[in-house]
Amino acid sequence: MKISILKIKKKLRKYSNKKKAAILQRFFKTGPGEYAEGDVFIGATVPCVRKVAEEYEDIGMDDIARIIRSPIHEERMLALLILVSKFKSARKLDRKKIYEFYLDSTIFINNWDLVDLTAHHIVGDFLKDKDKDILYKLAGSGGLWERRISIVATFCYIKESNFKETLKIAQMLINDRADLIHKAVGWMLREVGKRDKTILESFLNKNYKRMPRTTLRYAIEKFPESKRQRYLMK
Repeated sequence: MKISILKIKKKLRKYSNKKKAAILQRFFKTGPGEYAEGDVFIGATVPCVRKVAEEYEDIGMDDIARIIRSPIHEERMLALLILVSKFKSARKLDRKKIYEFYLDSTIFINNWDLVDLTAHHIVGDFLKDKDKDILYKLAGSGGLWERRISIVATFCYIKESNFKETLKIAQMLINDRADLIHKAVGWMLREVGKRDKTILESFLNKNYKRMPRTTLRYAIEKFPESKRQRYLMK
């Protein structure tokens, strides 16, 4: 039975919260001149959005394409979480279509939480056994969110102790001007360090002097305090 998009949106609205929406508007920098200028929140939490996504994960790609264009942040998140679910259960050909749809939709994947919830599950996973040139193209993009997708997508490989792409893209982005890229690169480097401290320290020893302070702090967050201070004081 065909489910109307209006019904899905009404279901999501049941979890709206004006106070949370106001907090999220500030937290995600939606003001004039900020990175998410104009983004609109209804105050639904990620677990609530996931709950709705699980209920409607069988909707078609045409409906997802319509929902992802919504000006409402949580509605775009809903579309993306459904997309992740579809990708995980899809056949090879359908996975390719979902991956291509995702990359064609980056204009709507326009906040860091949307990237972080999805990039490694779709882009990273799809490219696992394929050429990774697209990641380097994204890393060189003028688009903030495409650059973040490039580094966060490598989380998929980090989980399998394959750090090649992460380290190469981190090197590409090391002089990026955006704080959200500094944080993402530092986060991925920290994840590398959780699995192999030697590889992380080798990368840091070559690059820490020109790293943004934020990237360095994120990368060494799990180090013993004495070692953290040595890097910071250097």
